[in-house]
Amino acid sequence: MKQISSRFSIAVHTLSLVAVVPNECTGDFIAKSVNTNPVIIRRIMSKLKQAGLIEVRPGVGGASLLKAPADITLLDIYRALEVVEDGELFNFHKHPNPNCPVGSMIEQTLRAELIEAQLAMEQRLKRVTIQQMMDQVHVSE
Repeated sequence: MKQISSRFSIAVHTLSLVAVVPNECTGDFIAKSVNTNPVIIRRIMSKLKQAGLIEVRPGVGGASLLKAPADITLLDIYRALEVVEDGELFNFHKHPNPNCPVGSMIEQTLRAELIEAQLAMEQRLKRVTIQQMMDQVHVSE
């Protein structure tokens, strides 16, 4: 099964790190924490900046949050990264056989269930903030 891109978890990691140590958060610093290539971090930071979640300082570098950690939800991050295509998490296979009793009805039958599942996931992401994620990190230290 294909998973949602790791960009989402990297973005949560990035925003949590920026909230904890904003003065040190250059792309290279974040990349070391995430253990990935700085180019990936810069791409993700660009999306977060476009969404109005962070500002990135030119020159010296570094980033800071534009909202309080308690005001940034996982849903904000999910939407900023455009994790889903055309707003839909689930995709349908192309061209089922219209002459088949299942093939002719499967998409419309399944679509409502999948939309409901996506909405439930999005509601859950909306209830969790970066502050809550940071609080959990501090508890485990």
